[in-house]
Amino acid sequence: MKKKVIAYLHTHWDREWYREFEVFRLRLLRVFDNVLEMLENHEIPSFYFDGQVAALLDYLELRPEKEAQIRKFIAEKRLFIGPFYCLVDEFLTDKKCFEKNLEIGLKISKDFGCEDFIGYLADTFGHSKNVPPVLQKFGINKAMVWRGVGDLPADFIFNGVNTVNLIRGYFMDIFSAPISIEEKAGWLEKDLDKIAEKASDYILMPIGADHLGVEKDIQTQIEDVNNLLNNYEITLGSPFDYFEKVKFETEFDDELRDNSKTFILPGSYSARTKLKQYNVKCSYLLEETEKLQKFYGAKYDAVIEYAYKLLLQNQAHDSICGCSTDLVHRENITRYEKIIQIANTIIEELRLEHNFETPVMHTTEPISGYEVVKTEQGFDNKILYDTQKIPVTEDYRTIYTLKKSPKTRTNLNIHLTDGKLFAGAVQIEFVIREDKGDTYNFGAVEGDYGKTAEISELTGNTIKTSFFDVNFERGENLINFTINWENKLKNKLWQVRFLLPEPVRETYSEDMNTIIRREFDPDYDMLKHLPKKHGIEVKTNFAPMQRLVWTQGFGVITKGLTEYEVFKNGLSITILRSTGVISNPHNPSRSTPAGPPIEVPEAQQLGENTAEFSVGFFDIKDYEKYIKEVFPPLI
Repeated sequence: MKKKVIAYLHTHWDREWYREFEVFRLRLLRVFDNVLEMLENHEIPSFYFDGQVAALLDYLELRPEKEAQIRKFIAEKRLFIGPFYCLVDEFLTDKKCFEKNLEIGLKISKDFGCEDFIGYLADTFGHSKNVPPVLQKFGINKAMVWRGVGDLPADFIFNGVNTVNLIRGYFMDIFSAPISIEEKAGWLEKDLDKIAEKASDYILMPIGADHLGVEKDIQTQIEDVNNLLNNYEITLGSPFDYFEKVKFETEFDDELRDNSKTFILPGSYSARTKLKQYNVKCSYLLEETEKLQKFYGAKYDAVIEYAYKLLLQNQAHDSICGCSTDLVHRENITRYEKIIQIANTIIEELRLEHNFETPVMHTTEPISGYEVVKTEQGFDNKILYDTQKIPVTEDYRTIYTLKKSPKTRTNLNIHLTDGKLFAGAVQIEFVIREDKGDTYNFGAVEGDYGKTAEISELTGNTIKTSFFDVNFERGENLINFTINWENKLKNKLWQVRFLLPEPVRETYSEDMNTIIRREFDPDYDMLKHLPKKHGIEVKTNFAPMQRLVWTQGFGVITKGLTEYEVFKNGLSITILRSTGVISNPHNPSRSTPAGPPIEVPEAQQLGENTAEFSVGFFDIKDYEKYIKEVFPPLI
């Protein structure tokens, strides 16, 4: 008897990637016009629209006349949308943003009449163990994943949620290939054999790919293929049909970052550092803005949701991960700047109305308990935010940017001994390594363990090195470091390395606003395992972080530096990674292309760059106190 294969039609829609948003949107019109026509003519039974509503809204903005038809198909359970607003990365976004993503996405999906939802995460670069509890919070008990799953079966329970592992990925474009039906059947038989090894009585098979339309003769092709398949029979349906038929027994409660079977593309955690820095700043500002408006009973709900939508659009994996064209990422920066404008305006309007102080202030004179960060010419906010006044030339005056002074200063010592820099007993090094990779993967060079900066002088609050000057200040419990430098080097990985007393075997880092523990082999050397054959991504000791990583009583809190590495007794934070191509087909760390080899010179991040991080010694149980010192609440 032939094994039953439930196939679902879909398209994976990156709003922006190797082409810009508006270019892809015009393609979206052609793709989705065709889908709606095929649904209307009953040429296909259903269509799964990628688990997000952003693409649908992008379509309807230019095709508003199609809304009634779309609502009809959703009501008939032939078109499935949501639950997410946008398919965001799981490791570079915090819990608040992930919840907002579901909150906004579900509100829109339900308004369109959709009732059935799957946490569809088919192309995220690995999966956070903290995502399933968020799905459950919103009443979603199904998920679909792919990257990072390793040897788990096709159906398993991921931290409490029934989850489907797309063994061969979400892309199955064989029906669009210019080959004979016999060749398609032969290819499918082999591919289904591989899925069957991990599946039970049924097999789930996606039909679709990135930005791909549905073939007009898809039903005929499937009938013809079925006549040629020896062990399988394909029926068009939906993922929901599959969930109803299979049992979930294997339990797995850890994160999914195993790259032995699928690429997880970890270099995306450090590509285009400025995007990560913007993202952390905007996430912090919006969360604090929303708290303020709720505390004071203000009515900025619609404005804040608009700002969150801008932020979520930037958190799609090809955007926040930094693996798109330069034009795409310029638009990301513009969106981030809009978010900052919105958040700062709301905060200042509320501050002026309710007369409270914030950690950073812009005033016309210094305030006791605050330090002057900079002075510049401008207008007093009391005039700028008064709707009954307009600023005139005579109002142009000195404006102070102030930062709240710590109540006390840490006694943690920074000192230079025999040309080596120490924070307490932890030595600090600054390292540059060659990078022959791309935006997806750091391209390690065999034998290159990096060049370490010479440290020549520690004067006042400045450390002079052969790479750049490092400024620091003592906070209440932490030492805060800032590096401002002009990068003139291409294809490099820049790191700050902390040498701990013992080999680093475990770390605790922030993930979705909680702390997760990871184990490491400190002796593992990726340079000795670079792939020599096709289809392999080297295993690394690099890992994502959000704001904090901690080990052996020592913690590092960063402002948008989102990658760390473990080796021997070293804990390294990436402060910049320069590369010039989306996907390098000759990347020494990954033996197969991960995308198009488009040159992206702005990913080299030449010119002015900033890295900010804070260090201290504390118990990991008290981590929130130290994060709040770097990211202080506004109320």
